[in-house]
Amino acid sequence: MAGEKNNPVSGQDVNQLAQVRRDKLAELQRSGKDPFAIVRYEQTHHSAEILSAFDALEGQTVSVAGRMMSKRVMGKASFIHIKDLQGQIQCYVTRDDLGEEAYAAFKKLDIGDIVGVSGFVFKTKMGEVTIHARELTLLSKSLLPLPEKFHGLSDTDLRYRQRYVDLIMNDDVRETFVKRSRILHEIRSFLDDRGFMEVETPMLVYNAGGAAARPFNTHYNALNADVKLRISLELYLKRLIIGGLEKVYEIGRVFRNEGIDTKHNPEFTMLELYQAYTDYNGMMELTESLFRHLAQSVCGSSVITYGDRQLDLGSPFRRLTMTDAIREETGIDFDAIGSDEEAKALAKERGIAFENRHKKGDIVNLFFDEYCEDKMIQPTFIMDHPIEISPLTKKKPSDPTKVERFELYINGWEMCNAYSELNDPIDQRERFKAQDALADAGDEEANHTDEDFLRAMEIGMPPTGGIGYGIDRLVMLLTDSASIRDVLFFPTLKPEQGSTAR
Repeated sequence: MAGEKNNPVSGQDVNQLAQVRRDKLAELQRSGKDPFAIVRYEQTHHSAEILSAFDALEGQTVSVAGRMMSKRVMGKASFIHIKDLQGQIQCYVTRDDLGEEAYAAFKKLDIGDIVGVSGFVFKTKMGEVTIHARELTLLSKSLLPLPEKFHGLSDTDLRYRQRYVDLIMNDDVRETFVKRSRILHEIRSFLDDRGFMEVETPMLVYNAGGAAARPFNTHYNALNADVKLRISLELYLKRLIIGGLEKVYEIGRVFRNEGIDTKHNPEFTMLELYQAYTDYNGMMELTESLFRHLAQSVCGSSVITYGDRQLDLGSPFRRLTMTDAIREETGIDFDAIGSDEEAKALAKERGIAFENRHKKGDIVNLFFDEYCEDKMIQPTFIMDHPIEISPLTKKKPSDPTKVERFELYINGWEMCNAYSELNDPIDQRERFKAQDALADAGDEEANHTDEDFLRAMEIGMPPTGGIGYGIDRLVMLLTDSASIRDVLFFPTLKPEQGSTAR
């Protein structure tokens, strides 16, 4: 039977338990009481609404629906707990109220069955808000048992693979995803209030640009054309800026054919936004305000907890150039290093691996990754990156070897990447040529020349600030989650043996 192999019941014969449940279903169907024939049930309330408004609802008739999580039968009376979207509530079920036949049918129900209960609200002698059932309806039969109550679903791979069970058994998991939804709502509200327009751009593209990443390749049968899954939202959003939409954003899936670890999943959610007539300083202000807003609205405070750390999103974020950060940690001043050869010699001296094609700017980036990134615990804007690693960014007027770019680091994680966007089509073409050369040399993450994008830029692109945020990593931070898999409903996993399902 499908699903039996990985069912997380502890110490019980899943096949035998499942067969008992199927036999019960068959008996119901033979007697004309097929639960799957029921198409609708009218809920008047959810559990938390009843618990919080007991004084107003005491003695009133309510109808709730959900999954039966416990059942305690005591002869002619029983207690059950029903779990719905908001939580759990106790129900009191008696033979006198339901009738002998209906009560006998109720006693045959299994943990995990989905039921509807209608009755009046009262408090037990123990003070627990309870629904005194007048009617109980089986709405769906659970044919596989839930995990054993006290051990729960603890196998992490199984939790991710069977997220539906994880959500049933682990309230903290459900709360994480409720909070994720709220974070997305608050982001949209914040940007909408600032006059941004939400848009959608293609996922299947001929030229996957806008980031240094290896794309997934596929084939479009109708056009007999090879296409790629997007790795970024950038180039199409910039086309919209060129078209006169001054503030745009998109929240959408992007796909990068890369490894999987606690902070990376090949399929993930990005927020990218672009604003005409501003620069990376404007993006810093927006980012600091957005993160502070999210901390206050979602977590209730601008000081949040991640693990054993207190992270202060309320104080002004520190601003530090990449070369200054390296100088603080290593004593090396890359601003005083004049050649690629000197930079490579320093890398060799420090045991930092590099490739022959790398230039000084690439070495600077490698030094930052090695010595600085994990030290950036409190919110810090790392600014003014080397031009070699920033093909879509405006040069700094005061130093053409650097660009007007920043990354925000919190808890040692890169949280976003922002630019004063390059809007010179001639400069852009030259940088695309450099990326083409890298691709020809074997760099699978290099960008390629995008002629349509260049044509759009030649129409004229205003000065623009742009930024990209990894939503999943942001959710990890605000929900104190240890892994990106904890904030994705269905993270990428190896397929089960003998199965094509993800």
